[in-house]
Amino acid sequence: MKIMVTGATGQLGSLVVESLLKSIPAENLAVSVRDPQKAIALSERGVDVRFGDFNQPESLVPAFTGIDRLLIISTGDLENRLQQQLTAVKAAQQANVGFIAYTSASNATESKFILANDHRITEEAIRETGIPFSMLRNNWYIENETGSIQAVLNGAPWVTAIGSGKIGWASRRDFAEAAAIVLAGEGHDNTVYELAGKPSTQEEFVAIVADVIGKQVDVQQVNDGTYASVMSNVGMPETMIPFLVMIQSGLRDGGMDVESTDLPKLLGRKPTSLKEVIQHIVSNIQQ
Repeated sequence: MKIMVTGATGQLGSLVVESLLKSIPAENLAVSVRDPQKAIALSERGVDVRFGDFNQPESLVPAFTGIDRLLIISTGDLENRLQQQLTAVKAAQQANVGFIAYTSASNATESKFILANDHRITEEAIRETGIPFSMLRNNWYIENETGSIQAVLNGAPWVTAIGSGKIGWASRRDFAEAAAIVLAGEGHDNTVYELAGKPSTQEEFVAIVADVIGKQVDVQQVNDGTYASVMSNVGMPETMIPFLVMIQSGLRDGGMDVESTDLPKLLGRKPTSLKEVIQHIVSNIQQ
């Protein structure tokens, strides 16, 4: 059985590869990357490194050929992501891939959250291929909050427009391990996993941050206009600010408020605690 991970040198992909190599021989693992030079270390370990660029459709069918189980990691190019992912799905079908796992978003089929639409359409495209699938609907990475944690370490308040909206934070490493378990395991055909930690408010999350850093952190709940001004004042590119405000609005409206036990069930353990991950983030920042 040959397993492939796309985007294998990225933040999530590299962790999936790391987890897979603990359970399968390196020769059973292939990776698709835009720059094979960045994956030399994997090649030296016996991993099959292939060139594959979601912006170059002609590269993907050869990259996916001979693959039994494929993980398509959603891309970070928000402007072109949907087309890139649909290109990858089409190539997987043409290459006769036997199984597709896809890193999607919480409640993708029903959610009105701005980030969910591309995932919903990609899920539909995967289903239409007729290939067995697993939708890995990842909630919010704790690591997404690194910038805000850095700011409070520097004495800033925690500024948010999310209000009482809850988020099912979990660590990137736990999401990666869950993906590896699905890829290397059995019984996951045509499944949808809502992968999330226990939903928490901003105040609950920040209380843990304050405990870790040993000082009080003020939470400032603001409206969208004030949030936009704050982002502008800290140097965020003006073109990005409306998008960031829409994310805050979507989170406020429950875009990531998903109750599910799928993550611990897949992992066979409790997800890594918020406190442990925040401690790791703080330690990295302070090094």
